[in-house]
Amino acid sequence: MLRVLKTGFYSTIQDSGRFGYRKYGVPVSGAMDSYSSRFANALLGNDKNAALIEMTMIGGKFQFLEPTSIVVSGAFMAPKLNDIAIKPNRVVAIKANDILSFGKTESGIRAYLAVKGGFKTDVILGSRSQYNPVSTQNVIQKDEYIRYKPELSDLTSFSSVKYDQSVINCNILESFKGPEFFMLNKNQKQVLLSNDYTVSNLNNRMAYQLEPSLENNLLPILSTPVLSGTVQLTPKGNLIVLMRDCQTTGGYPRVLQLTEKAINKLAQKTSGNTINFRLKE
Repeated sequence: MLRVLKTGFYSTIQDSGRFGYRKYGVPVSGAMDSYSSRFANALLGNDKNAALIEMTMIGGKFQFLEPTSIVVSGAFMAPKLNDIAIKPNRVVAIKANDILSFGKTESGIRAYLAVKGGFKTDVILGSRSQYNPVSTQNVIQKDEYIRYKPELSDLTSFSSVKYDQSVINCNILESFKGPEFFMLNKNQKQVLLSNDYTVSNLNNRMAYQLEPSLENNLLPILSTPVLSGTVQLTPKGNLIVLMRDCQTTGGYPRVLQLTEKAINKLAQKTSGNTINFRLKE
């Protein structure tokens, strides 16, 4: 069992997502940065769908009541094991009653704590991902106990797997043309693809709104399917990038669609960070 001593700013249980229920209006959810979460699970030999803890901006503090192995990946939040600094993106052996703590983010915005075998929370509609009202709570709670399968660490490594830091450091978001990209005039297309945009204060697991706005005279469209990474253009010219907890349909023109890697990059950005789009043919 894992005891939550401190939750951090916004910490949730996530896996790779909840698939097969979008027709009922249920978001996919899952880890915001799928690359970092899968990297952590891969180092432990876990299934890529194994549940882990996603921490946003400020990490938590946890007590492991039984032995296991862990990996910390994603944003750097100065992880410490029993007050001794540990390195991210490598397997760390855990003994009973060890305490793992995190601080404020120093680079990136979301960090992941993976445990050998994954956390064993309730499976709801095929996923352990927390998303209220599908799950009973939308974040982990102080003094909560989270189950995992205890085992002595027997993981050894004779090779080095390099973490792709561009997910944290790069601000270029590769994108495909969206279904309504053709509705933009030549000038709008040029501005869309040449501007630097800033992440506004309106950003969360559902969507990121960007600044400045784009001059827009397009009319709304009939409600159509949207996905994580869909870039919508509102009547006021606001660019909204949908993220993992996004709705399943929307009525704003879909001018771009981010690649999976670009979604991961944006998931590591926060208010005031700058991004720009690069069209991928």
